[in-house]
Amino acid sequence: MRVSLRSLAAAVLLAFAVAVSAPVLAQQPSSVNPTASSVKEQQLLEALRAGTPGTGTTLSGRITIPDQRAANLIQPQGQAWRVFHQGTMHWVGGIAILGMLAVLVAFYLFRGRIMIHKGPAGIRILRFTTFERLVHWMTAGCFLVLALTGLNITFGKYLLLPLFGEGGFHAVASLGKYAHNYLAWPFMLGLVFMFLVWVVHNIPNSIDMEWLKQGGGLLKPGVHPPAKKFNAGQKGIFWAVIIGGGLLSVSGFFLIFPATADGVLALQFWNIVHGLVAVLLIAIMIAHIYIGSVGMEGAADAMTSGEVDLNWAKEHHSLWVQEEASKGRINPGALGQPAE
Repeated sequence: MRVSLRSLAAAVLLAFAVAVSAPVLAQQPSSVNPTASSVKEQQLLEALRAGTPGTGTTLSGRITIPDQRAANLIQPQGQAWRVFHQGTMHWVGGIAILGMLAVLVAFYLFRGRIMIHKGPAGIRILRFTTFERLVHWMTAGCFLVLALTGLNITFGKYLLLPLFGEGGFHAVASLGKYAHNYLAWPFMLGLVFMFLVWVVHNIPNSIDMEWLKQGGGLLKPGVHPPAKKFNAGQKGIFWAVIIGGGLLSVSGFFLIFPATADGVLALQFWNIVHGLVAVLLIAIMIAHIYIGSVGMEGAADAMTSGEVDLNWAKEHHSLWVQEEASKGRINPGALGQPAE
């Protein structure tokens, strides 16, 4: 009997507890969001704009490790860098590269291929030595890989990812990363050799102004302004490669070794420099490749066999031909053949 009374009492107490707690439980959410009351990024940015005391240029927290830079929670400049990298950079790169391609197509339709005006003379003269061609192709080959792998960083997830899928794109991007980092070094070495070998021929002078006034002879058939070993257009290409390549080398060094840069702000700056200079130099190189291949008859010979046709040399580099003849490097009898 006593056991029955205890059981009855326990049942009554349990029922009372359930009845009291039911309204409370009904008021509780079905799920709990542990981050519901956490501070959002937008709130932190608004605090920065409001000039929260002690924030400086970043919103900082408290840390116990020696590296005080680790206390930075939000760097406002990073927002501007992200907008540039994911928006403006795409527009600049697209306009520069696609724009140059459009200009070259229009130029080809308007002018056609630039032919040797009097036809080949059948006499060849040395324009570039084996060492000069080796330096050119080493630098050019590295630049081509660097350009493609660099463009993949900017445009790859929009162009290649849908084609290759995540796995394939990851493999391509990973391989490109290693190629980009390692081929940067022979590219920089090539820049040094190119500067040492050709800088003496690329100092601007008054002859270049006349070449520019006549459009380099590119617009009108039969017009051939005088030029030495490198004309004004080629000098422009040379200095674009040296200056642009130098900026790519310096900025790329900091990106490969970020600890050598002066903090995150410096890295963001060099990243922007690297991207802008790269797409502009790629556009310039597209024009250079066009003129040096399909755009002009006989031009490709200079960097393949190293020898060019005498009439081609007379038309595009008449002063250089005279210099070579004065040094005894051209048969005097060959000079009697007119180039025009």
